[in-house]
Amino acid sequence: MVQPAVVASGWPDDPVPLALDTAPLPAYGSGSLADLLPTLVAGQGVPGFEARIAELAPADRNCVFLIDGLGWEQIKAHPDEAPYLTSLLAGSRGGTGRPITAGFPATTATSLASVGTGRFPGEHGLPGYTARNPATGELMNQLRWKPWTSPRVWQPYPTVFELAHRAGIHTAQVSSPIFQDTPLTKIALSGGSFHGRLSGEERMDFAAEQLAGGDRSLVYTYYSELDGAGHRFGVDSDAWRGQLMFVDRLVQRLAEQLPSRSALYVTADHGMVDIPFDEQSRIDFDEDWELRAGVALLGGEGRARHVYAVPGAEADVLTCWREVLGEQFWVASREEAVALGWFGRPGDGIDERVHGRIGDVVAAAHDDVIITASVNEPHESAMVGVHGSMTPAEQLVPLLEVRS
Repeated sequence: MVQPAVVASGWPDDPVPLALDTAPLPAYGSGSLADLLPTLVAGQGVPGFEARIAELAPADRNCVFLIDGLGWEQIKAHPDEAPYLTSLLAGSRGGTGRPITAGFPATTATSLASVGTGRFPGEHGLPGYTARNPATGELMNQLRWKPWTSPRVWQPYPTVFELAHRAGIHTAQVSSPIFQDTPLTKIALSGGSFHGRLSGEERMDFAAEQLAGGDRSLVYTYYSELDGAGHRFGVDSDAWRGQLMFVDRLVQRLAEQLPSRSALYVTADHGMVDIPFDEQSRIDFDEDWELRAGVALLGGEGRARHVYAVPGAEADVLTCWREVLGEQFWVASREEAVALGWFGRPGDGIDERVHGRIGDVVAAAHDDVIITASVNEPHESAMVGVHGSMTPAEQLVPLLEVRS
């Protein structure tokens, strides 16, 4: 059991909970994943959009290659395994290389919705790996879409791809066939045509063909296996490094096939950190009576938890989680997290339909630690590499550009 933090009394050795204003906020509106597609299609003349990422020059043909789990810091730490990507970090091939922020939480379902809709998590309404459905009281897994709920009720906004397609842009997604009919694809990435290709090489070749298929084109392609290796073996493993080497070759393969007047943008949905398997680093909610007290549901994931309190226990749960975890996690009430700008720009608020999906308490990891749930989340609790919070290793993702 984790021992509760001592409430600060003024003595020099007393532990002090993390101040909420020290959390490094996503750069919503100027440098986040949600800002990428609106910037690209604004440059293509699609009505209703504006360029949010100032340094990106317009191109007639834009391709976004999203590599699941490829954080900015992970590329920087592995120059030998990723020589081509490393060359793009400094913009040495005629483009730009810089980090942008994923958004909170830094997790696949949230980030893909941010990319595809051009909206922040507090707008599109996928605020985590799992979140409470206020209509049913159940936890909704927003990656696997269980239990089933209507996709367009859950996320009603049109995607940027749909709006670009309506405006006459040749729009296509090239990904694994298994993603073609998933609810997450429908609410985040639909619009234009979907093309399933099994191998990474096939995806790169066909993405280049689709990019050349229109005078103005918007193409999205995706690779997920790097993330899988990180979760299973960690980002310090030979398996992960092998996947990174393969990804590096895929990016170069696509870049070398770009048609004229094109820009390729390589990005990711989140980074990743490895967490040791010890009691200090892995806090088991299912075995900790203090953390469970007053909690009706535990959502989110290990490094970005949504905590849903029993009605009337919200203040007590917040106090307890701060006392127990406040030195290792930024622990905020829902209202604090929204006001500070965790789910969108400070002061913008969130959509009313999203309010009850966010936890009464939200806990984001600062240290190398996770909150597991060994009984209810055995698969997730066994992962080596994890993500979700606002630390640079998780939050910073690449925005690497190659132009033809």
